[in-house]
Amino acid sequence: MVADLSLGLAAPPRPARRGWLRDLERPGEVFGHLTPNWFASVMGTGIVAAAASSLPVHIPGLRSFALAVWALAAGLLVVLVAATAMHWLRYPATARSHIAHPVAGHFYGAPPMAVLTVGAGALLVGRDVLGLRLAVDLDWALWFVGTVAGLGSTAVVPYLMFVRHRIPRTAPFGGWLMPVVPPMVSAATGALLVPHAPAGARLALLGSCYAMFGLSLLASAVVIPLIWRRGSSGDVCAPAMVPTLWIVLGPLGQSIAAVNLLGAAAVGVVSTQAAHGLHVFGIAYGLAVLTVALVWASRAVRITARTARSGLPFSLTWWSFTFPVGTVVVGMSALAVQTGAAAFQAGAVVGYAALVTAWLVVSVRTLRAAASGWIFRPPAPRAAAS
Repeated sequence: MVADLSLGLAAPPRPARRGWLRDLERPGEVFGHLTPNWFASVMGTGIVAAAASSLPVHIPGLRSFALAVWALAAGLLVVLVAATAMHWLRYPATARSHIAHPVAGHFYGAPPMAVLTVGAGALLVGRDVLGLRLAVDLDWALWFVGTVAGLGSTAVVPYLMFVRHRIPRTAPFGGWLMPVVPPMVSAATGALLVPHAPAGARLALLGSCYAMFGLSLLASAVVIPLIWRRGSSGDVCAPAMVPTLWIVLGPLGQSIAAVNLLGAAAVGVVSTQAAHGLHVFGIAYGLAVLTVALVWASRAVRITARTARSGLPFSLTWWSFTFPVGTVVVGMSALAVQTGAAAFQAGAVVGYAALVTAWLVVSVRTLRAAASGWIFRPPAPRAAAS
């Protein structure tokens, strides 16, 4: 595969230097190599807040923690949107090259998911300071923006990848799921808005969310076996790309959350019999897919641990340790609410502890990389890999 795996995805660490901004020819060059996977930091931060609000147990102080983390995610989103606009204005050729890149292009699914995650957080925890009316309005606005952008990424990015590039057998990696997962996030977050929609529009919104659930599920069902087959053949990706294996948990966990949240939202919107059927379907689907998710997670843990022993270089792909795990936590929390099973409650709490730990580690490493400046610099040239 002829592709530079850097572009902020797997750039090797560079020695920290003081005053690195002064080394740039122009201060604006800090925006010169901004890649869309930066928005994964918003996703990973926002899911910490959303997962906290969904936990089926009460933990003192958790609500305040979730609110603070959501505010951080919202601030990061504003900064990154502004920085991305500057990037496109100052470096349009570089920005267009990212879209066409066979690796970086897939991460254009991150911005819509970041928008959707912050929007859901506004309704789940942000309303404590915004008030319910403003939180709902903000969530509606961000949901529409994120949904339109997400449907665009689902349609455009895979098309460009297959039309513009030769796709060898060794090409599939976790990032292939990034552009097709946003509709699943729209389905899950849209379920939260169903009770706040006008009475005459609730059925349409519910049906649209189920349609996006199906669209993303079908697309993911095509991609996941390709990634599984590559791993089963012993062809594991480069060390710096190993964290992307965790992205597979994203559509799995998010689909569990979506189908159960939609089942709960269906009460009062469809007939009692239909609502009961959707409720049962959500539980049955959740149990089956959670099993697959846990099997994949065990595999990802083994590969990550083995790679870490020989060297797991830091890059923005480390944010793959956060959002996908968070979706599984939210999914288990939804199952706990729907079934009342203590096992799901315990699993959600343990998963959330792992999520917060991963988020803290990745956040610190990202701050260190930003402080040293290497993460903002152009990637070092690499030889083509086949």
